Amino acid sequence: MVKTAIKRIYTFLIFLFLYAPIIVLIIFSFNSSKSRAHWTGFTFKWYAEMFRDQQIMTSLYYTITIALTASLIATIIGTVAAIGIHNMKKLPKAIMTNLTYLPVLNPDIVTGISLMILFILVKLPRGFFSMLLAHITFNLPYVILSVMPKLKQLDNQVYDAALDLGATPGYAFMKVILPQISPGIFTGFLLAMTMSIDDFVISFFTTGPGVSNLAITIYSMARKGVSPKINALLSLMFAGVILMLLVINNRMSRDNGRKENVV
Repeated sequence: MVKTAIKRIYTFLIFLFLYAPIIVLIIFSFNSSKSRAHWTGFTFKWYAEMFRDQQIMTSLYYTITIALTASLIATIIGTVAAIGIHNMKKLPKAIMTNLTYLPVLNPDIVTGISLMILFILVKLPRGFFSMLLAHITFNLPYVILSVMPKLKQLDNQVYDAALDLGATPGYAFMKVILPQISPGIFTGFLLAMTMSIDDFVISFFTTGPGVSNLAITIYSMARKGVSPKINALLSLMFAGVILMLLVINNRMSRDNGRKENVV
């Protein structure tokens, strides 16, 4: 009984430590004052002003557009790459797997400066397209590493059986392989999108004048003091993530329930 209580208290303290900054941010997004230390009253005005702020809305547009586009492209390319790596022989597969880990372990500042030099070398104008290419590049390893474990769990005999029954390779892939690795693909997409929205360093080095995501905009505001409008925006983004997780978990629970009923 005592051990159980200690474990619960310990778990509660860990989650409190993790989420206390976010809770403070959400609370002060409703503060009527610009002060980040004193509560002066409850208000929704920062949420209204946030939608009227052209700089924030433009940055949000670039952030979401680049994140969605880069994540979708990286998911498609990363899934194909993961399948190719999975079907390689032992030595090439080990080499490619280790090469895939390198961009994940590599410091962001090294990746950002390297991409900036590359874009300058090939005379690619820095702006929306260069930032999009950079986000696709650093998102690829996360997709590959998310799909690879699902490929290892596959039973190749099921695919071979589909071919023996007359299915074409493309049809067998769509009906046999893809449904089984779809959780890894979806996880890779979500991870890539999260990394893209969160990125500052690589975006900072690969963007150009007039194009900035939320991370760059918030960094520029931090020199003067972050506006409560940013608190309101980040609170809405956090609420959106929570809602998305609830929907995904609910859908996964329903799918698992259907599979158990079929079995």
